[in-house]
Amino acid sequence: MTELEECIAAGLLRKTQPSRTDALLNLEKAEEFLSHAIANFSEERASLAIVAGYLAMFNAARAVLFKDGWREKSHACVARYLEAKHKEIPQEFIDALDKFRERRQDVQYNPRFRPTEQDVSEFLQSAKEFIKLVKKLI
Repeated sequence: MTELEECIAAGLLRKTQPSRTDALLNLEKAEEFLSHAIANFSEERASLAIVAGYLAMFNAARAVLFKDGWREKSHACVARYLEAKHKEIPQEFIDALDKFRERRQDVQYNPRFRPTEQDVSEFLQSAKEFIKLVKKLI
């Protein structure tokens, strides 16, 4: 069984009605979070930039799921869905989504973790490019 099939079997991804409206709303939310991430980064709040930046990527990814008619109950399963069903999305974006999901968890749960300026800068660039790509898909 593939990781995607495991996500579906566990109810972590559920089929629903496709909704371009919900896809566009999630894309709008992604852009809003990206602007918050950029503002936080420019004000030297790297941890908040990581959280907002991850939410930007996550909401862009959710936009694809809503367009296709899927609902998620697991952040990790969103990446597995994109990986399996959207070959037009370069693996580097899926890897970035996974990596920054982990960094977001580090920010929230690891009191010793401090993101580097380079990590945040690279992450925000990936988020910008990913959102542009998703706009084309929607």
